[in-house]
Amino acid sequence: MNRLLVVRLGSLGDIVHAVPAVAALGRAWPGAAIDWVTAPGYRELVRMVRGVRRVITVDTRRWSGSDGVPAVVRALRANRYEAVLDLQGLLKSAVLARLAGGARTVGFTRPDLRETAAGAFYSESVDATGAEHVIDKGLAMARALGASVDAPEFPLDVPDLPEVWALVARTAPGGYALLNPGAAWPNKQWPAERFGAVAAALWRDRGVSSVVLWGPRERALAESVVAASAGTAELAPPSTIPGIAALATQARLMLSGDTGPLHLAAAVGTPAVALFGPTRSGRNGPWSPQDISISRLNQCECVYQRQCRRAVPCIAGIETGEVVAAAGLRLDRSAGGSR
Repeated sequence: MNRLLVVRLGSLGDIVHAVPAVAALGRAWPGAAIDWVTAPGYRELVRMVRGVRRVITVDTRRWSGSDGVPAVVRALRANRYEAVLDLQGLLKSAVLARLAGGARTVGFTRPDLRETAAGAFYSESVDATGAEHVIDKGLAMARALGASVDAPEFPLDVPDLPEVWALVARTAPGGYALLNPGAAWPNKQWPAERFGAVAAALWRDRGVSSVVLWGPRERALAESVVAASAGTAELAPPSTIPGIAALATQARLMLSGDTGPLHLAAAVGTPAVALFGPTRSGRNGPWSPQDISISRLNQCECVYQRQCRRAVPCIAGIETGEVVAAAGLRLDRSAGGSR
């Protein structure tokens, strides 16, 4: 196999979860040219994936310009890929994969498609229903192409950023935890004041300070966490994908709901405590057996829905003390040598 194309347009966490499949393909065919087509907002992340020859960005809403659909399709077809893998399972990703003109267009069978109409555009479909975690589903597709699959690997080249080292230099000897209160789905957000209470407990009990991540339109939320932390937390620099990865490599702990920064931190080896409301930790959560996921899925009426029908989302049923205890346990495991 000499020329492969991966289609995974978004989101941040889903792209992170696709990395092991790409790594497995790279191991199977070390000399292969592996390209990856993604949405413009994730270019920086895919560039960090070792072994990807070229990152191609497409804005599926545009029909003009260099990243519009017609121009991108023409560029893809010129590469004459031997196989095109749709790891997303949406109608738009399946159509794009088929239009790329590869000798084989490979996707998942119906149970693992996010939009069932996508299946009509594949020349081959991989049955990954026996795999629970989305990482393992991607690895099943790599295996179907002939790759040997071992434990998931995340070959990410994380940049060395001066603002991260400046933060590390002024951090107390106990180091810092990363707190990520934001999420694209309101249903996945744990209350800001509880993040602040955990930060205060980490400082009181462990001497660990906290750094609060924030993305676009999330600064006020992050400031609420800092205000509730009794002076033990500070705002992170304005978040970028490389910046989050770099901060995570130096952090002692990541505390977050089910959202992209959690998965990126787990990929670079940061110990994690993950909070789950409407999504399944077994499908989307941290994959290290040392990490801890706290879930209220069994109390949720809005599984895999962005908005909760209740006045208070089920994730709010996770109590502060439970998270403080989990954070302490995860720090102890790290101290025992299993980061």
